[in-house]
Amino acid sequence: MLTAKGMFEVNLDAKNDDAAPAGRMIINKDYTGDMVGTGIGQMISKRTESGAAAYYAVEEFSGTLANKKGSFTLLHEGAMDSDSQSLQVTILSGSGTDELASITGSLEIIQEDGKHSYVLSYQF
Repeated sequence: MLTAKGMFEVNLDAKNDDAAPAGRMIINKDYTGDMVGTGIGQMISKRTESGAAAYYAVEEFSGTLANKKGSFTLLHEGAMDSDSQSLQVTILSGSGTDELASITGSLEIIQEDGKHSYVLSYQF
């Protein structure tokens, strides 16, 4: 596996779907570091009165990775309750385009001091 590291800025634009029991947001990201480009997607989330929460998102990265241009789709799945939390972000197999056409792997999101960084483990 290869590794790419860097930072990203994220802007979440909440959408009002009053009739739905979950929240929806548009995701806009700017990636720097070993991945340079943008991410755009949609997130569906739900938080219960007890504090349990879940989110799912589909994000399309477009830019460069390891000096290769193209795009790929990231699938986010996260959950938490009072005892645990989990987050998995994987590259959708077969979603890569152009020079990133055969990419597979996963992305780790790290939040520290109000900043976001990533570690992408991938292969071609």
